[in-house]
Amino acid sequence: MKMQLKNGHFYLMLLSDALLFAAALSLAYLFRFEFALDDFFAGQLKEIIIIVLPLKLCVFFLFGLYKGMWRYTSTGDFWRLLQASATATLLILSFIFVFFRFEGGYSRAVFVMDGGLTFLLTGSLRMFIRTLYLRLDRNGQAVFIPTAQRKRILIVGAGSAGEKTLREINENDHLPYSVVGFVDDDRKKHGRSIHGIPVLGSLHELAKLVEDKGVREILIAIPSATGDQMRRIVEACKFCSIAYKTLPGIGEIIDGRVSIKALRDVNYEDLLGRSPVQLDMREIMGCLNGKSVLVTGCGGSIGAELCRQIVRFEPQTLILLDANESNLFHIELELRNKLHWDRCHAVLGRVQDESLMTSVFEKYRPQVVFHAAAYKHVPMLEKNPWEAVFNNIIGSRVIMEMASRYATERFVLVSTDKAVRPTSVMGASKRVTELFLHAYRQGTVTRFMAVRFGNVIGSSGSVIPVFRNQIEQGGPVTVTHPDVRRFFMTISEAAQLILQAGAMGQGGEVFILKMGTPVKIVDMARDLIRLSGREPDTDVKITFTGLRDGEKLYEELITVGEGIVPTKHEKIMVLRADSQAVFSASPQEPSISLDAQLKELYMAADRFDAPAIKKKMRDIVPEYVSQDTASIL
Repeated sequence: MKMQLKNGHFYLMLLSDALLFAAALSLAYLFRFEFALDDFFAGQLKEIIIIVLPLKLCVFFLFGLYKGMWRYTSTGDFWRLLQASATATLLILSFIFVFFRFEGGYSRAVFVMDGGLTFLLTGSLRMFIRTLYLRLDRNGQAVFIPTAQRKRILIVGAGSAGEKTLREINENDHLPYSVVGFVDDDRKKHGRSIHGIPVLGSLHELAKLVEDKGVREILIAIPSATGDQMRRIVEACKFCSIAYKTLPGIGEIIDGRVSIKALRDVNYEDLLGRSPVQLDMREIMGCLNGKSVLVTGCGGSIGAELCRQIVRFEPQTLILLDANESNLFHIELELRNKLHWDRCHAVLGRVQDESLMTSVFEKYRPQVVFHAAAYKHVPMLEKNPWEAVFNNIIGSRVIMEMASRYATERFVLVSTDKAVRPTSVMGASKRVTELFLHAYRQGTVTRFMAVRFGNVIGSSGSVIPVFRNQIEQGGPVTVTHPDVRRFFMTISEAAQLILQAGAMGQGGEVFILKMGTPVKIVDMARDLIRLSGREPDTDVKITFTGLRDGEKLYEELITVGEGIVPTKHEKIMVLRADSQAVFSASPQEPSISLDAQLKELYMAADRFDAPAIKKKMRDIVPEYVSQDTASIL
């Protein structure tokens, strides 16, 4: 209330409405008496207007019609305006009935018309102001693009997203678009219109419609489209030889709103067609809300996305741990400035630094740990296997030891499908961390669990940035083998499912994320070339270079002796309980035999002895088959 009284616009709004109230009542008298107002009714108007104006202003104030900014007037504001006008009319009629009994020539029709005119005039003023501001740019200058200069566009998808896209284009004159029609495969919509714009036909008629209507760009407004649907739409758009853009996927539209400002070029994530993740928000909230949460490797692709997702659940504090100072700086900056999250603490250091980890756990006492810190580049670790030992194995053991010692409630290990029958040092090192996890889960209050999944699109180690760079340079695009296949999911999907699995785990589980159908890398390369507006094998060549060190033709999610069962979440599976006995037979820390093997592994790493490291890894992980001992699968 005090803030309103200090705002000069508040008094301007009161004055504007007061003038409109006076105009509404005067027009009501003129309409009722056919613009022949004699002295008696003119005098009556002057007397009653003194009562009507303050009464209406009070009613409008009580309905909150002076709190909002008129430039953002919405449908809800018009409903309140209608309610306030009707309430004011009823109060005026009641007042006259109680004090005058409608004697002395008072006409009921005048006050009914006054209520309608009040709503019409005040609503028109608000709509005028909203329309005026929509035609102004950020500097307050009027903007209007003539129709002849607007880009004629078709919208693919005559659903709610298409309707919102059209509405925003209509309401923003500074947008250089003119919608000529919709395209939708639902024949029930053909011949109908949305806000006066017709649904012209189906997708197979797109090329003809583009030519007939002089269309220069296509907007794809189907954020829930599957990968196959998006591929078909993109192929149809490419055949038309004009530009096309799409709205973001459902998973990106967190608050359910669709904006024309979110239009972007179609990317490979759209063609992948991963369905949006349905989360049990209450379960995750119970796991994270009000807790101290530590994310190791917070500057990496998965670690950073985990941080973005975690702050939605209001933890008490978020500890950011990373060995890369640049990545750590950027994720902390993003959390503070973009997500407005100040309850975070950045720690620069390596997880294998036992003294530092002791200090971190002593100071912050994390209740939930997400361990995403790891080296993941397969060929690089084949050449430098000691780093896999230092970072992936020793680092994981140190952080698990700390979690157990300080009674952390939950410890979630971010694992990989490359740990299944590993053929690389990277995969073998992650398999060893899974062995640790099942050893440390015994005799501790900490619930240790792992989440295993495949490749993540857009991550720092993803092949897609490499392909895009090669395409920009004109090729060739290099693929290791024509039959190599990989599972893929988006970064946000992986992070959300890690949180869900971490919240549902009871301890000792290895959760496996449903990755869908594996994708042939050569098909991915061809799709990316087409998305760039070129033709594979014609404009951009594809060459095969042979499998790299440690690389498989295809990845697996389970290994020999393991079996999976579904969980209550459709995209999360878990290893059968009877298959977990293979991990550890000791109820204490890793067995004496394993401890001895690890000491020898550490010694080999200290000597930077690559053959010895791989040999000792084969002793610890019998299913590990390196290129030194066998051919690649």
